[in-house]
Amino acid sequence: MAPRTRVIWDEAFAAYNFGPEHPMAPVRLDLTTRLARSLGVLDHVELHAPEVASDEVLTTVHDPAYVEAVKQASNDPDSADPRRGLGTEDDPAFAGMHDASARIVQGTLDLARALYAGEIDHGVNYCGGMHHAMAAHAAGFCIYNDAAVGIQWLLDQGVERVAYVDIDVHHGDGVERIFWNDPRVMTISIHETGRALFPGTGWPADIGGANALGSVANVALPPATNDAAWLRTIDAIVPPLVHAFRPQFLVTQHGCDTHFEDPLAHFSISMDAQRRAHEAMHNLAHECVDGRWLALGGGGYEIVDVVPRSWTHLTAIAAHRPIGPDVEVPEDWREHVEALFGRPGPKRMGDLPPDNLPIWVRPWAMGHNPDQPIDRAIMATREAVFPHHGLDPWFD
Repeated sequence: MAPRTRVIWDEAFAAYNFGPEHPMAPVRLDLTTRLARSLGVLDHVELHAPEVASDEVLTTVHDPAYVEAVKQASNDPDSADPRRGLGTEDDPAFAGMHDASARIVQGTLDLARALYAGEIDHGVNYCGGMHHAMAAHAAGFCIYNDAAVGIQWLLDQGVERVAYVDIDVHHGDGVERIFWNDPRVMTISIHETGRALFPGTGWPADIGGANALGSVANVALPPATNDAAWLRTIDAIVPPLVHAFRPQFLVTQHGCDTHFEDPLAHFSISMDAQRRAHEAMHNLAHECVDGRWLALGGGGYEIVDVVPRSWTHLTAIAAHRPIGPDVEVPEDWREHVEALFGRPGPKRMGDLPPDNLPIWVRPWAMGHNPDQPIDRAIMATREAVFPHHGLDPWFD
């Protein structure tokens, strides 16, 4: 039987390169693919190498003048327009930037098309998830918003409801803003509070435009949020809203910068909790959308110990071949890492000692504690959004 999970990969994705000093190093993608291949995960999926998205595709969500500005900066990086977010510290212009960014978009679009056609059940593009890109400017290491393009294509085919869930440590502001006033798209973002982290947005009171109230849900969590609290938040917010919304497709963004080793954020999340969150999104897809799941990458800046393991877990889960946290990382992969970086990679696919698993998560049904900042953050979002879907914010 042909694989029913398709994964986007091509060595050309290494061209999305902001330079040697930039935290979004393209080697993180190569290391992910190498690890997934070494563990046999890629034996059970279909690999797909996308082309470069056309202007017609990009302008379904992006302003044509912005696309032209990206092309200009791509041909002449010194001409980049910082008013468009180009040539900045976060988004330095580089030769070939347009094609590299548009290839990411096409990968996500190809998966959306295959899911819609029923050719596959799950699609994974860990090269994608560029959730900060706005309609008319770049932001936060993101040039074009592949998630938004994929969602918009589904809507243009007549799909009535798409749910987008973002578990990156940073607020999924670009996707939210593009669909802010569209009741056909629900965007849910679980992130570190904007008081402590870029982009400084994503508050519980932000619930969508006048024509789409309740279509946006934001949970702003405090720094140092740990495994149990983060998983409790996901469980208390995401399944109830997605079930109530009754989407036809589920798009999820799996930025792994929530990890305690990530250098750009302040959460305290283990690989084991990330793996469990990936599983939760997979389960939700089978519960709510007949498996039609498009899973994307995103942020993640500990490029050896975190990104490859987290997205290999994501890919393995999507392939219905989950890898246990006690599985040893293959020696050939660790030797490759040592040759590149002068140090070996992690020894196991999990972080926590076996006797600390499974992570215990207190269900919301057991009650909430208003003295705990996590529960206050959860309740603020539930009170703001749940009534718009006929849900009781206090009880499951």
